[in-house]
This record gives sequence, structure tokens and C-alpha cells, in this order.
Amino acid sequence: MSTPALSVLDLVPVRQDQSTGDALAATRSLARVADEHGYRRYWLAEHHNMPAVAATNPPVLIAMVAAATERIRVGSGGVMLPNHAPLVVAEQFALLEAAHPGRIDLGIGRAPGTDPVTSYALRHGAGGVEADAVARFPQYVDDVISLMSTEGVGIRVGGDVRPLNATPRAQSVPDVWLLGSSDYSARLAAERGLPYVFAHHFSGRGTAEALELYRSGYTPSAAHPTPRTFLTLNVVVAPTQAEADRLVLPNLASMVALRTGGPLAPQLLVEQAEERGIADSHRALADEMRSRWVVGTPESAAEQVRALAAEHAVDEVMVHPVAGALTGTPADHAPAREATLALLAEALGARPA
Repeated sequence: MSTPALSVLDLVPVRQDQSTGDALAATRSLARVADEHGYRRYWLAEHHNMPAVAATNPPVLIAMVAAATERIRVGSGGVMLPNHAPLVVAEQFALLEAAHPGRIDLGIGRAPGTDPVTSYALRHGAGGVEADAVARFPQYVDDVISLMSTEGVGIRVGGDVRPLNATPRAQSVPDVWLLGSSDYSARLAAERGLPYVFAHHFSGRGTAEALELYRSGYTPSAAHPTPRTFLTLNVVVAPTQAEADRLVLPNLASMVALRTGGPLAPQLLVEQAEERGIADSHRALADEMRSRWVVGTPESAAEQVRALAAEHAVDEVMVHPVAGALTGTPADHAPAREATLALLAEALGARPA
């Protein structure tokens, strides 16, 4: 089996012992570890009004991470486009690309990334309603791509055509990816000739079917003559299996709460998660979720990553490092998450792309 390239997905988790500022500092440190160990790209998610997630604004986070690193591509995983006016997204990413040419990815999703109340607040502020925004998603994608282009677009007003550009003199444009956890985005990406990523780390089901749908229906485009995709995985790597088993507990508890409608809170520390445990009624769900994650030693994790990459015929794996923190961990760092990236890269022999 060949060795896939490695990338990172970061939700900027907030632990019980952290402020938002601490979580941001930990993300900057994590991004530098990824940069130093040859990871190809570092993507930041969009989630709103969640006690354990500080990734509310991908463009702001991308600017922060790109400034703190030297080589790695930085992008959104993803911008939830129905929440935003296409011109605003185009302007943000055109500026990011101008500041860091050749290093910016714009991953676009269709989901709200939040609860209905927050979704209303986001979309009402943008002058839209949820049903309209979702229905117009394909047009929004086209609009963003056109507005970021070096030529911009022309809009007819009365008898005149007025130019509209995301930035005055673009020299390059970000790579645009479509993201999804259903067939919808796979079909749209194939139709538009765009790169596509299925949210395997979140759903864990339907990945093979979505990728086959994307590849079999792909329409070549000038920018992307062949399909491009990769795999996303929840990963914890530690020197021993026992350590990895402990470190996965806080994120597993958070995911169980999310899936069962339990109270959401900043992420537990490892000792807190051990003490609280998983309710017997939720044990089967927890075991099922964890069975789709990569949790182990560097050697076993590397073997699993290679096998999954081969199974899904991808040459890149995006790691979502979900290792928790022990009591006494510095608030502005996430050592177990950093170790996950470093140990996995070393085991796979990763090199800068």
C-alpha cells in the first residue's frame, strides 16, 4: 500500500480548562506542528453557538493560521455558504489568496453548522431565509467562483453592464472544494467539475457510495480535468494503545452528547471523562462511533490510515486529531493533539508536499 499525503481538520475545540483565547493559541501551535511535519493542508471548520467549538469564522481563523505558518495550505472545512452572501465570501477568500498566494483553499458546505435559532440569526442578518438560501446553493457556488476570478463578472443594470469583482487585481484564486455528508454535494461537484470531500469523520457511513457517485458522474473542467478527493478521519495516536484509549474519551463523550441530545459543554479533561464514563444506554452508540475512528499506536494508526486510503482509492487523508488533555495541561496548548500529528507523520514518513 502506498503512503497517502496527510492534512488536518481543526474545529478549534474548547476544553473545560480553556478560554477562547487559549483554544486559539492551541490551534496556532497545532498548525505549526502540522507545517513542520509535512502536512499538506490545514482546514478550519464553521460551527456556531457551541460551547466546545471556537471555529465560528473560518476566514478569520485562516488568516491567523496562515500568518503563523510558512508552507502549509490553509482553508475552510468549510464555509457554510447558505449562511453568507456569496460576495462577502468571495471578497474574504480573494483577500486571503492575495495575502498568501497559492496557499488558500475554499471548502464550501451546504449545512447550517448550527442550531435553528442561530441559523436564523445568521441568515436573517444576511437578508435571506433558510429555505431560499439552501435552494439557491448551486447558484451561490457559481457566484463565488465567478466573483473571485481574475476577470470578475458583469451585472446588467438598466442598459449598462457594471463590473463586479471580489478584489481589484487578483493574480490567483483559491482552490474551491465542495464538502458534504450526503449525495447532494457529490452530484453537484461532479456536475461542476470541482474537487469534493465526503465528511467521513462525521458520518462514517456512505463514504464509498458518495465517492463512487462523484467519480462515475464527473464532468471534467478546465481547472480540474480529473476528480479530486480525499478521506477525513478522527484520529488519536499515542505511544501505547492504553494511552490512546484514554485520550479518546473526552471527544467520544462530546459526540455521544451531540448525537443523543444531551447537554453540550466545553470538552471534558481525560480524568473527568473517565470518572463520568458512558451511560449503559449509550454504550452501543459510543462503540459504533469509535469503531470508525483510528485510535492506537503510531504503527497501528499508520497501518489503518494506509488501509483506509487504499480502500477508498485516495492519495490524501485529512486527520481530525481528537485526543483530549490531561489535568495540568497548559491551557494554551494541546499536547496530545500535537503528538497525534507528529507521531502519525513520523510513522508514515510524511514529507512536505
